[in-house]
Amino acid sequence: MPNSSIWSLNSGGLRYDFASLRELLAKATPRRSGDELAGLAAGSAEERVAAQLCLAEVPLVRFREDLLIPYEDDEVTRLIVDTHDAAAFAPVAGLTVGGFREWLLRYETDEFALAALAPGLTPEMVAAVSKIMSNQDLILVAKKCRVVTAFRNTLGLPGRLAVRLQPNHPTDDPKGIAASIVDGLLYGCGDAVIGINPATDSVPALETLLRLIDEIIRRYGIPTQSCVLAHVTTQLEAIRRGAPVDLVFQSIAGTEAANKSFGVNLALLAEARDAALSLGRGTVGSNVMYFETGQGSALSAGAHHGVDQQTCEARAYAVARRFAPLLVNTVVGFIGPEYLYDGKQIIRAGLEDHFCGKLLGLPMGVDICYTNHAEADQDDMDNLLTLLGVAGCNYIMGIPGADDIMLGYQSTSFHDSHYLRQALGLKPAPEFEAWLEKMRIVAGGRRLLPVGKHHALIDHALV
Repeated sequence: MPNSSIWSLNSGGLRYDFASLRELLAKATPRRSGDELAGLAAGSAEERVAAQLCLAEVPLVRFREDLLIPYEDDEVTRLIVDTHDAAAFAPVAGLTVGGFREWLLRYETDEFALAALAPGLTPEMVAAVSKIMSNQDLILVAKKCRVVTAFRNTLGLPGRLAVRLQPNHPTDDPKGIAASIVDGLLYGCGDAVIGINPATDSVPALETLLRLIDEIIRRYGIPTQSCVLAHVTTQLEAIRRGAPVDLVFQSIAGTEAANKSFGVNLALLAEARDAALSLGRGTVGSNVMYFETGQGSALSAGAHHGVDQQTCEARAYAVARRFAPLLVNTVVGFIGPEYLYDGKQIIRAGLEDHFCGKLLGLPMGVDICYTNHAEADQDDMDNLLTLLGVAGCNYIMGIPGADDIMLGYQSTSFHDSHYLRQALGLKPAPEFEAWLEKMRIVAGGRRLLPVGKHHALIDHALV
């Protein structure tokens, strides 16, 4: 190994050397196929443990000094450095990564302490500590984090689980989408957002779908918000043309180069947020942005700068945090087995992403999903769904039959929310719960009521 290594560990007659903080973070990461694809992963379980032991001894302040991607080369790095709150960081400034783990797990570290700390944490700090935490550690700390946001209802309150109603259609057929919306509403889903991934990213298609959802929301007084997940530039043009835009969506990543591959930068996202705020469509809050992320996006774009995929993912949360979103969603298994090979890796990544986002102060949801060529199945998704419910995930996806026929991947279904709400005693967002009770769709926030064939929502879907 090169003599320039800055961390070393001797174990069992072997010496492990790590030449940089970037290498140490990558090799301390629990095994995943994306890091192996990039040539960044530990060569053995022994080397991974050695890296984790070394990482535990790194002072947190080191992440303020040793930047993984140079300040002058990357606007995400500049954002992280320039917005760091030193006063908020002070309570943990003297800790190592291992000491920070212990601090997070203390009884005394409650939701108020974590909320106050969030502006003082950098993505690299939270990624580092996640790498030395067990699954139960990630669940326990995330459970203690409370992030509340609002637009037409209030999300993230204790004892609540919201659902994004995702009524995608392979041809954007309005009747097919309307039928799926009604189906989801009758299952008590849709309080996070009624959000459509359009098959066609065009302004006319976007306007048609936005007006469809807006009509349903207005006709029945549904306290929720809409979003059509077109590119941010398409949504900006729709706003200019007077379309009823509630939330502005964009996929984001953790490096400037990866965001450039998505056709966005920080200035464009700021413009989009200002445009959405100017419409004043929220009734109980003004969080107007919706972001989606996923481990492997920077690597797939050739824009990871030699940084492991989980740390790149955490850096995407710094971008999201800048714009005070209503929703952030890690689409954890969507990119495929090249990045997260099997159910075990998907479960671990989902818990990591949720933990890191919550610790940074974000309203995290998870699309609990996999592609059909991954070594995973619906039992793995049931396990991750349950673990995230225990961890206090703000929201999950609701998709007809758990099978997205437009995007071609497997996720969670409308009825999965009823399993989780019943098992863990959770309810929808309070304003949405009141509407469901008024419409006699549910009772007690969780129990579905029989719906007659002439229910007003069904009649509307058939028009």
